[in-house]
Amino acid sequence: MMKKPLFTGVCTALVTPFLDGKVNYPMMEMLLRRQIDAGIRAVVIAGTTGESATLKDGEKLELFRRCKAYAGDALCVIAGTGSNDTEHSVWLSKEAEKCGVDGLLVVSPYYNKATPEGLIAHYLSIAHAVGLPVILYNVPSRTGVDIPVSVCQSLARIPNIAGIKEASPSIVKTAKILAECGTELPVWSGNDDMAVPVMSLGGQGVISVLSNVLPMETRLMAQAALDGDFDSAGALQCSLLPLIELLFSEVNPIPVKAAMKLIGYDCGGCRLPLTEMRGDGLEKLRQRLQS
Repeated sequence: MMKKPLFTGVCTALVTPFLDGKVNYPMMEMLLRRQIDAGIRAVVIAGTTGESATLKDGEKLELFRRCKAYAGDALCVIAGTGSNDTEHSVWLSKEAEKCGVDGLLVVSPYYNKATPEGLIAHYLSIAHAVGLPVILYNVPSRTGVDIPVSVCQSLARIPNIAGIKEASPSIVKTAKILAECGTELPVWSGNDDMAVPVMSLGGQGVISVLSNVLPMETRLMAQAALDGDFDSAGALQCSLLPLIELLFSEVNPIPVKAAMKLIGYDCGGCRLPLTEMRGDGLEKLRQRLQS
């Protein structure tokens, strides 16, 4: 079954702006407007970059509601509803659906280290509970588990499993998913530094941290790859690598929040246990953004 991708090109994993410890909704609307104006057509709200781990459920639902109400049809709004508790993930996914979002991004359960059978049961529980498209999110560096290709094959058969955000460091793993699942499971790169390589293999785009800072440039890179112009796409990928490396020089979203402040969008710091970027790293980021 050929599945139409929920989006192609760039989806920005938006930061969550804070002011005095609370979600800064006026700034969130400014960030959404900036993405729309740059031609971005999809965003993830309350993903890893949005500090899902330290957002309360009520804050997440309010973000989902407000972001979709503000963006309307201009953006595909994808809600981060994954956790390591299947029952909680199902509940949050159902509540997010009531908020009017267009899809869900569901990280694989972290810490528990589920077996392949457990991963399938977890994702099926969520997919069967909602009518929304569900994007699997594989990020083994954070979860401790790499979703096997066999699990991707099993879940690809489910009509509303809409694809996978693949954020493992292995291009070979991504190639195997594309080879084994074909058009049944759209694949998006979860790593900015691998966006063009993944798209050259048949990936549909990138769920990006970089596009918080440079939405237009990230979109042009992805669009060139979608158009088959890999000379231009590759050149853009290479030119953006120094900034990408700095954005991941400390744990995400510490550097991207520092970068947003440096370009005039003060989104506040991160919630503890994440701290603010300081010293040499911050100075290198400042110099790169100026260049």
